[in-house]
Amino acid sequence: MAQTATAPAAPAAVQVPDQAARQGDNAPSMMGATAPTDTRSEVLEVHGQRHTAVGGGMMVHEDAAKSRSTVTSEFIEKQTPGLNPMQLIQYLPGVNTSSVDPLGINGGQMTMRGLNQTQIGFTLEGFPINDIGNYAVYPQEIVDSENLRMINVEQGSADLDSPHISATGGAVDMYLIDPTDRFGAHLDGTYGNYDSKRIFARVNTGLIGRSHLKGFMSFSYADEHSWRGPGNQTKFHGETKWVNAWGDGNVISFSLIGNQSESILFPTSTLATWKSLGIHNTYSDTWNPKSPSGNYYKLHRNPFTNIYASAPSTFTLTDNLTLTETPYFWYGNGNGGGAYNESLKSQQYGAQSLSASIGPYNASNTSSLLLYNPSNTQTYRPGSVTKLSLHTGINRLTVGYWFEYSKQIQTGPYSLVNMETGAPLNEYGGGPNLVLSNGITAQYRDWMTQTRVNTLFIDDSLSLLNNRLTLEGGLKYTFINRQGHNFLPDTSTGPYVNGSWQEPLPAVSIRYKINNENQLFASSTTNFRIPQNTSLFDSGAYKKGQGYATKANLNVKPEISISEEFGWRYQGPLVSSTITYFHYNFTNRLYSQTVIDPTGYTYSRSINGGGSHADGVDFEIGTRPILYHLRPYFSAEYVNARTDSNVGAGNGDYVFSKGKFAPQTPKYQFGFHLDYDDGHLFAGYGLKYVAKQYSTFINDQSIPDYLTMDVNAGYRFKDIGPMKAPTLRLNLQNITNRHYLGFVNGTNANGLSTIGVHGTRIAGGSTSYTIAAPFFVGGTASVDF
Repeated sequence: MAQTATAPAAPAAVQVPDQAARQGDNAPSMMGATAPTDTRSEVLEVHGQRHTAVGGGMMVHEDAAKSRSTVTSEFIEKQTPGLNPMQLIQYLPGVNTSSVDPLGINGGQMTMRGLNQTQIGFTLEGFPINDIGNYAVYPQEIVDSENLRMINVEQGSADLDSPHISATGGAVDMYLIDPTDRFGAHLDGTYGNYDSKRIFARVNTGLIGRSHLKGFMSFSYADEHSWRGPGNQTKFHGETKWVNAWGDGNVISFSLIGNQSESILFPTSTLATWKSLGIHNTYSDTWNPKSPSGNYYKLHRNPFTNIYASAPSTFTLTDNLTLTETPYFWYGNGNGGGAYNESLKSQQYGAQSLSASIGPYNASNTSSLLLYNPSNTQTYRPGSVTKLSLHTGINRLTVGYWFEYSKQIQTGPYSLVNMETGAPLNEYGGGPNLVLSNGITAQYRDWMTQTRVNTLFIDDSLSLLNNRLTLEGGLKYTFINRQGHNFLPDTSTGPYVNGSWQEPLPAVSIRYKINNENQLFASSTTNFRIPQNTSLFDSGAYKKGQGYATKANLNVKPEISISEEFGWRYQGPLVSSTITYFHYNFTNRLYSQTVIDPTGYTYSRSINGGGSHADGVDFEIGTRPILYHLRPYFSAEYVNARTDSNVGAGNGDYVFSKGKFAPQTPKYQFGFHLDYDDGHLFAGYGLKYVAKQYSTFINDQSIPDYLTMDVNAGYRFKDIGPMKAPTLRLNLQNITNRHYLGFVNGTNANGLSTIGVHGTRIAGGSTSYTIAAPFFVGGTASVDF
């Protein structure tokens, strides 16, 4: 793959010219370039002067034998600084994203071809980003946008070497810029409405001494007030990357990312609440010690700390043998907070009813008390991906192994609230805790999950007709063992539970270059996703004779997807375009359902939606500069996604969902972006349209379609002494200030009361939705040294 060179702030990547020149190695591959030191992700193709990339940096020269779209740093650096990766890919075909706040500090949601983020594999610098338990992605934690070199979006399938156990619906791969050869620095600051503030600084060491070692270090701080309620969001973020390249294709790199954030959770909304309250569905901003309420905003915090480290490295062992090694470590610790009135006279410890005490409060002096109850999750996750590639002329054979061990500890303690301020004494639920009369700390969940992944993969690529025809076949075989220890008593499965899965995953592809401008490609891949770890455990409130509100479901089968694509690319001197027909078929389609149990505890669980299939078309087109330095980009998608089964309603009956349109899937999407850049003055206009999305399997509830527009403009000044290209820019998001529901958080069998397959009356269920971010304007000043 080749990437168009962009603005000077994004330094060129490591060059491996001798290795890239080998015909067999430089051929397109289903294996992809998940590690940033893989050759194909690092070779640059320079087309003349600056600011000439297709679509303003939204397309690159592409040879993969499957659908893949890319945004580069030339596009990224013109957007609002600090946007999370989901926000940066919103215009690409098939991508539907939604953020709850303008800067993306509070997270975001995403679907691609109607498949949600838990079915999409995310990597940064070759290591996995998805949560190992429920496969969610928290985009605000990942990376500072100023350090992104490019984001690859693979709409149909992840590569064989991608370290994922949940990517049944494509992948998003992110790559950091490389350090520069010379000492330098970058500084930018942003201020906008909602009193939003952000500052970012990066220092490049340049080559150190006479060595090949170079690195950069960066730091950012962001703060914004909540736009539809009290409180604010803050984020501290640091990154460093070091690269040492020598000889013919030897590269060692190391990246370390640290993130610490604190935000107030934005409440989701039901359709009824949205119609009555709109954006004013928020937490209370007042605290009354005489009448304490769990709806006070300080009791709904979302603190988290993350540390990511990876060391992707490539070594040329011989003229024909290359080794790529990507060890990584993932640490996370955080929660989502809530508060509930708890009885001190009667608490359930499994089937036992016990009294409880906390600090100075006990059953003799207090009957009930408002207590803080966060959902803590702590994750430790080391792993490594090893690949060995043999290049023999027109053939390339790659074998590899991915191993990962993870330990995830998830608890739900109860702790005291400061009755003077309304804030929790400890935002992680630290002591004093609610203790039962038997001496055990009360918790609504108390689990430990250990997951071991062993994956072998092999890929063989044959390049014929002077690299015009490429044939490729591969196989991934994954073994997964998941062990759970539930420390709660009287569970339906006992204290120890085990799950194990194994699956062969074949992949084949073909690409034919008709000439230098036209190529055809086709691929077929198989992927699978194991159930969320929550399916192993009982949790929530315990009722005598009924057990826990949420029961383990060890019979949930893994989700299997088979995806086919056929496409045509035109990549000419002025215009580039791609059109792709796709079909996917799912067995045991797992949907996320948001549930609120009688105690108010909110959780997500997997439900089996049976089989489903979809047919659709993706299209994108972009140009290099045409009249007046304009570079338009346009993307579109049509998808017809259908449920193939009648879905269970939870009462022993089924709803009539067979043949209905799949939930969380817009039938149409359109993206448009127009870029102007004459080297000094630059501007952009973006538009995104998303059709309505169903939230139930029988299509009786949905959120309407919406259209949003963004604008940016700026000016690069000439160098002033040591200051290089000082720049001022203005970014406006959602310029019409459209208030809308942007995302279906969970799915239900039915929203309204209906008659089931067996004649049973099935009551309707509430589905939650995300309220999307409003109008935002931010001004930014930046400079390089």
